[in-house]
Amino acid sequence: MSSSTAITNIATLVTNDPSLGDNSPLGLIQDAAVVIEDDRVVWTGGSSKAPATDNRVDAGGRAVLPGFVDSHSHLVFAGDRTQEFNARMSGRSYTAGGIRTTVAATRAATDEELERNLTHYLAEALRQGTTTFETKSGYGLTVADEARALRIAARHTDEVTYLGAHIVSPDHADDPAAYVDLVTGEMLDACAPYARWIDVFCEKGAFDGDQARTILTAGKARGLTPRIHANQLSYGPGVQLAVELDAASADHCTHLTAADVDALANSRTVATLLPGAEFSTRAEWPDARRLLDAGATVALSTDCNPGSSFTSSVPFCIALAVRDMRMTPDEAVWSATAGGAAALRRTDIGRLTPGARADLLLLDAPSHVHLAYRPGVPLVSGVWQRGVRVV
Repeated sequence: MSSSTAITNIATLVTNDPSLGDNSPLGLIQDAAVVIEDDRVVWTGGSSKAPATDNRVDAGGRAVLPGFVDSHSHLVFAGDRTQEFNARMSGRSYTAGGIRTTVAATRAATDEELERNLTHYLAEALRQGTTTFETKSGYGLTVADEARALRIAARHTDEVTYLGAHIVSPDHADDPAAYVDLVTGEMLDACAPYARWIDVFCEKGAFDGDQARTILTAGKARGLTPRIHANQLSYGPGVQLAVELDAASADHCTHLTAADVDALANSRTVATLLPGAEFSTRAEWPDARRLLDAGATVALSTDCNPGSSFTSSVPFCIALAVRDMRMTPDEAVWSATAGGAAALRRTDIGRLTPGARADLLLLDAPSHVHLAYRPGVPLVSGVWQRGVRVV
């Protein structure tokens, strides 16, 4: 039977629909209520005008936001890279080669160990308000290991990305062309049934522009939509390639030319920024202000992985984006919700409007601004996923 719930006495409701609220991108409604029926939002408005429902929840003068949409993570892995992090914090710079350590550990792990690790970090993220996540393969780099990573991931999310092209497999270190052939051939055949997306790390030490184009084009031919690790460690062709191939997102976007910024601003490719990586590697911060002022769509995500950004906390990334990437608190919250949804080409999540999926979070604060104002404080006090309270 159908069941309805009204969450009332909300100090600030973030809808991400300007037409429902204060005409800002966040569509803020003060002294608000939201009504959920089954797994959907069916009504938003003033608290005193909330319709009768089967159940009522008093928000107690706290803020309600859409659940965070984490559109870039690497959660199917085994092992630990604490020693690498410790050394890096003592002066060693991050390079793509560190991925090989995780590849060895992941290959040695059982399916049960990989799934247990994945669900551990998913639960950790959920407690911090993440209700939708994307995750990738990329730590197996053999046909069997990439396919099993995606098979495990697909049991927990629809947003699964084939990243056989994370780095050139150690097994093909002397013949990168043969590895590209494998990634676009037998490995793609084995992985495509489990994935929605295809990704490539386009960077010195990983794959150049021509190799990345070959890989992403092959994925498109199999029905997978491109996304790309672009311009993280240096200037390169990744962003331009993303726009050329109509990729859903170009991720990292740290080193951008004026032409790169213009290309993103005049395309539907989302610039996904991952401040946890810069925090964990002491690298240069992406300039979100430059992208936003140019009119590009920006998403914020964790890049949760054991090497370069071992955080599952979107609130932490929001605080970093405001402090170090020149985003306003409103922009950062929008990018972590509606922006993440745009990076996944979804319209049913990242907003709280009639017809949207009832994924939302309750903050122990009167305003979304507290996510940046009170960094490091566990403010998420309730989470609903598909209309069911799970935290």
